[in-house]
Amino acid sequence: MPKTFYTERDIEDLARQGVRSLVVDDNAVLTDLAYEKARQLGLELVNKNDKPPAAPERPYIAGASPAAAAPAVRAGTTGAVPPRSSDLRKRVYDAVVARLGDSVDPKLLDTIIRRVLKSIDTN
Repeated sequence: MPKTFYTERDIEDLARQGVRSLVVDDNAVLTDLAYEKARQLGLELVNKNDKPPAAPERPYIAGASPAAAAPAVRAGTTGAVPPRSSDLRKRVYDAVVARLGDSVDPKLLDTIIRRVLKSIDTN
């Protein structure tokens, strides 16, 4: 199927015609100026997946089940006693602080680590 190219001028014309949104899929190509003009004019660019074109994939937010992540974490513990959650939390916390230094909020980091450990069901 042929691609449709949109320029800044095309976006201006659509806005003048009263168009308030444009579906952007694999067959639509917008120039950088077209994206900028759409933003300026308030023309909503609707993606097929309902996310901005440059949005990163975040499976941990998008609803990946905790059970799907758990086997990868537990694969190395064949018959060994898993570390307690508090020990693991402290080790992860210390490693992150060692790597990032003072640029990390301690309370936020602790909250994130607790949530991750809870989602992989550590004891």
